[in-house]
Amino acid sequence: MGRILAIDYGVKRIGLAVTDEMQMIAFGLTTIATTEIFAFLSDYIAKEKVELILVGEPKQMDNTASESEVYIKPFLVKLTEKFPAIPIKRHDERFTSKMAFQTMLDSGLKKKQRKNKALIDEISATIILQSYLSIV
Repeated sequence: MGRILAIDYGVKRIGLAVTDEMQMIAFGLTTIATTEIFAFLSDYIAKEKVELILVGEPKQMDNTASESEVYIKPFLVKLTEKFPAIPIKRHDERFTSKMAFQTMLDSGLKKKQRKNKALIDEISATIILQSYLSIV
């Protein structure tokens, strides 16, 4: 089995999370600048077997696409072109940023640490991945 790689796409930063090889546990990988994502993914996928790429799907409360979807669609096209052998799935990411911030609060991180937006993105990707694992 290969890993599942989750992506929390942002215009400035992308949070990444992966599963273990048995696809049972989700854990944060890193946060990377959006401009560097394809170089990072190429390197990571060359080293690790990735079976599936899971991309967060931002939705409004009425289940319609979020405004940020206009940035994600071109990213998905390029992702498909770069890694045609790896299937790509989408997963609802509503409230993941709020849940990530709450996780930081619950874990006792200090105020300065909670302002680390890169950490929020990585935790959000982990929440997206864990949510996906709970339904498959």
